[in-house]
Amino acid sequence: MVAKGQRAAGRFLSALGPGVITGAADDDPSGIATYSIAGAQFGTAFLWAALLTWPLMAAVQTMCARVGMVTGRGLTNALQTKFPRPLLVTASVALFAANTINIGADLTGMADAAEMLTGIGSHFWVGLFGVLIAWATIRLRYAAIANTLKWLALVLFAYLVAALHIGPDWREVVHAVLVPSLPSGRAGWAMLVAILGTTISPYLFFWQASEEVEEEKALGRRTLAARRGATPEELRRRRLDVGIGTFFSNVAMFFIILTTALTLHQHGVTEPRTSRQVAEALAPLAGRFASLLYTVGLIGTGALAIPTLAGSAAYALAETFGWREGIDERFGAARAFYTAMGLSVALGVALNFANVNPIDALYWTAIINGVLAPVLLAGLIIAAADHAVMQGQPSSRLNRTVVSVTAIAMLGAAVGMFVF
Repeated sequence: MVAKGQRAAGRFLSALGPGVITGAADDDPSGIATYSIAGAQFGTAFLWAALLTWPLMAAVQTMCARVGMVTGRGLTNALQTKFPRPLLVTASVALFAANTINIGADLTGMADAAEMLTGIGSHFWVGLFGVLIAWATIRLRYAAIANTLKWLALVLFAYLVAALHIGPDWREVVHAVLVPSLPSGRAGWAMLVAILGTTISPYLFFWQASEEVEEEKALGRRTLAARRGATPEELRRRRLDVGIGTFFSNVAMFFIILTTALTLHQHGVTEPRTSRQVAEALAPLAGRFASLLYTVGLIGTGALAIPTLAGSAAYALAETFGWREGIDERFGAARAFYTAMGLSVALGVALNFANVNPIDALYWTAIINGVLAPVLLAGLIIAAADHAVMQGQPSSRLNRTVVSVTAIAMLGAAVGMFVF
């Protein structure tokens, strides 16, 4: 019985990979900042959003994973068969710009957290984190990076522990979840767009599909012909992987909103300007332990998300312009691909020294993503439904329906923001 249980546990753990990494990377310092602002400004009013975004996020990532698995290529290559090149060039450049801003703000959040823990100035930590992450992403091979990122996902439990440490009134929490309140006013709609934009972010679409290709290469399927197609068992395992990854991502989102709602919002701290202000405000309100967990979580999630941000932009650019790509490639063989990754991180470091407010940058980047994502989702649905593109294995009607609902919901929230 013990051996059988160990084998079952081993099979379960082996099924976890790209879906868990992508889901956890969604809760980067950008997402943490957005969720913290939601809790500080609106209390528990947006807790219900975590229940909404989980199935939507899972459906989107499942579709992106399927594209990568059955075509053997990244998302941009699939979109190239359906859309004009100028549109894809614009989308790739926009993704690079948005991701670079995100990286800069994420580095700032990590550096502020490290300064609070050590007393060493944040500029030192920005440079150190930037150099270490860029070096590791460029020098390490895919298997080492994937395993490291998968274990870093455990840092998300810090936010669950922090919320439980505070001790919420669960009757009020359940009421806030089961009796949702629609946003009121432009600020409320903007917050909903920001939550959707940072939870269902365009960079995750590209990373999920490209990571599937890297998984195939790691199995020895180096040619496009060898990577095409996927068995029902492979697709089933990835659905499980994505479902678990997106579940814990949204659990973390739920408890971040809850933590700041129970502390900052209830004590009138409704306008935090930096992640450091959030952590410092938590200390006297929720105790040093909760503040420490919040701070450690910022560093861990930043280390998880920055390779994803830089990598997804590099993959999109490489597929658009025909560069050789892949984390397992040597630098000399994929110079442009790795240069794009390194440049994104370097520009992110530069943004920190330019004194760009990270919370403002992250918040508005999330809104931009929320507006742009419906366009990319429409293209994804069209490509995933095409039998020729998908090698005779198109996404299911249910999957396409849920992703369509996701696109409509994100578009509706964006329209609501501008109208109200």
